[in-house]
Amino acid sequence: MATLDTAGIERVFREEYARAVAVLVRHFGDIDVAEEAVQDAFAVAVERWPSAGAPPSPAGWIITTARNRAIDRLRREATRNQRHVEATRLQAAVEPPDEEGAVRDDRLRLIFTCCHPSLAASAQVALTLRLLGGLTTAEIARAFLVPEATMAQRLVRAKGKIRDARIPYRVPGEEDLAARVRAVLAVVYLIFNEGYTASSGERLVREDLCAEAIRLCRVIAELMPGEAEVMGLLALMLLLDSRRAARVSAGGDVVLLADQDRTRWDRRLMAEGLALLEECLRRGRPGPYQIQAAINAVHCTATTAAETDWRRIVQLYDELLELSPSPVVALHRAVALAEVAGPDTALSLVDALDLDRYHLFHAIRADLLRRLGRTAEAAAAYDAAIARAENAAEREFLRRRRQRLG
Repeated sequence: MATLDTAGIERVFREEYARAVAVLVRHFGDIDVAEEAVQDAFAVAVERWPSAGAPPSPAGWIITTARNRAIDRLRREATRNQRHVEATRLQAAVEPPDEEGAVRDDRLRLIFTCCHPSLAASAQVALTLRLLGGLTTAEIARAFLVPEATMAQRLVRAKGKIRDARIPYRVPGEEDLAARVRAVLAVVYLIFNEGYTASSGERLVREDLCAEAIRLCRVIAELMPGEAEVMGLLALMLLLDSRRAARVSAGGDVVLLADQDRTRWDRRLMAEGLALLEECLRRGRPGPYQIQAAINAVHCTATTAAETDWRRIVQLYDELLELSPSPVVALHRAVALAEVAGPDTALSLVDALDLDRYHLFHAIRADLLRRLGRTAEAAAAYDAAIARAENAAEREFLRRRRQRLG
C-alpha cells in the first residue's frame, strides 16, 4: 500500500468527510454519532497511514472504520433495558435496506434533513456547511461574520433539534419540496463561496468545494427541473467557476477581474452557464440567483475589462436589492457604481454600511480612498482589511496594495 502523508490525509478528509458522515447518518440516524465516528476514523488514519500505507479504497476504509467505532460506542452506552433496541439498530446499520425512489444520494438526503423548516434558516445553512462541506466551526463563523463561540452553540442546538424532533433523514415529498429548496440553495451557494474564495488557509480557491456545490446543484436541478432559481444558481456558479483559472497567477497571487487573462476563462463552462441563464429568462420568473448570474454574464461576455457594461450591472444590482436587500449586495453595487458615477459617490454609500467585521468592506473602502488620493485613510483601511482577512493569498494581495501607497 502506498504511504500517505498528512497533506494526503487532509485531501481525503476534504473529499470524503461529507459522504462518510451522510452514510453513517443513514445507518444510525444520529448526527453526533456519525460525526464523532468519522472523526475517530480519520484520527486512526493519521496514526496509521503515514507508516503502514493507505488502503486501496481510503473512502471505504474510513466509512467501515467509522461504522465499527459507532457500533462499539452504542454497545458501550446501551443500558440493559436498551439492549434489544440497540441490537435492532446495529443490525440495521450493518445491513441497511435498499431505498426506493429516484434520488439515492446520501448527501442530498442529509441536506434536506439539515434544511428542515423546524430549524432557523441560519442554523440550516450552518449545519449543512459543517456536515456537507466539511468546514470547521471557525470557517462557518467567518462566513456568517459571527464569533466562533456563537456558531458552535448554533450548531449544537441545531443537531439537538434534529434529534429531539426526530426529523426524518429523507428527501421531502413533492408537496413540500418547493418550500424547502430556498434554504438548500443558500447552503449550496455558501459551500461554493467557501470554495471560490476560501475563508482561511494558504490557497485562494478550494476546488473540491466548488465542484461539490456544482454537483449538488446539478442533482437538485434534476430533482426540480421546473424551478428557475435552481437553474439560476447553477448558471451563476458555472459562470463564476469559468473564471477560476485566471483568478490566481502562476505564483499563487490573487489577480483582480480587471487584470485577468480572459483567454484562460473556461469557455465550455461559460457557454453552459449562459445557456442556462437564457432558459431562465424565457421562463420569466426572476429571482436573486438569476439576477446574480445575469451580472456575471455581463462580465463574461465583455471582451475586455474596458468594454464592461457597468451601467447594466448597476441596474441589475438595483433589481437584486429589491428582491434580496442586504449590506453585502449594497457593497457590491457601490463597486459597480464607482465605475459609473465615480469613487466619491460610491464611497459615501460604502461608509453608510455596517460591515466592520467584513474584510472586503475595508478593502473596497481602501481602494476607493486610494482612487480619491486620500492615501493616509486608504492605508488605514488596508490595515483594517489585512487584520480581518484569514486567507493567506488575500492577505498577501492586500499587503502589496498597501505597500504601493508608499
